[in-house]
Amino acid sequence: MTTVQLDQAVPDFELPSTNDTIFKLSAHIGNNIVIYFYPKDNTPGCTLEGQNFRDHIAEFEAHDTLIFGVSRDSVRVHQNFKAKQAFPFELLSDADEQACKLFDVLHLKKNYGREYMGIVRSTFLIDKQGVLRKEWRKVKVKEHLAEVLQAVTEL
Repeated sequence: MTTVQLDQAVPDFELPSTNDTIFKLSAHIGNNIVIYFYPKDNTPGCTLEGQNFRDHIAEFEAHDTLIFGVSRDSVRVHQNFKAKQAFPFELLSDADEQACKLFDVLHLKKNYGREYMGIVRSTFLIDKQGVLRKEWRKVKVKEHLAEVLQAVTEL
């Protein structure tokens, strides 16, 4: 599988979703789509990132933009995280790393001297035709939301 490139159509993919359905990218063409990848549910940075998207959902909706969060956590763990944080958007489970590989977000990370493959916090903006228009890699949570909102308003 090749990785998605800027200004190219994103290949269709499917992932289990917190609403007990299968998310299919092609089913959402006609809306702008923000897909954000994060390392793990219920961790400080990932919680704050989701809260930022939650707290500004109306601004995204005003620009016909759907939000989806993706990590390798199970749907059950996602459902608990979503309920606890009252996220108004679905979280997608990428346990087999299909979307992670498509968007090239899995990289070698180091933590307390241990090396492992992990998700590098990244966000992707897909336009209404299914074309990748913007990507943010190695995201810093605090400044990130304003950057994504700005890009959505410019589509």
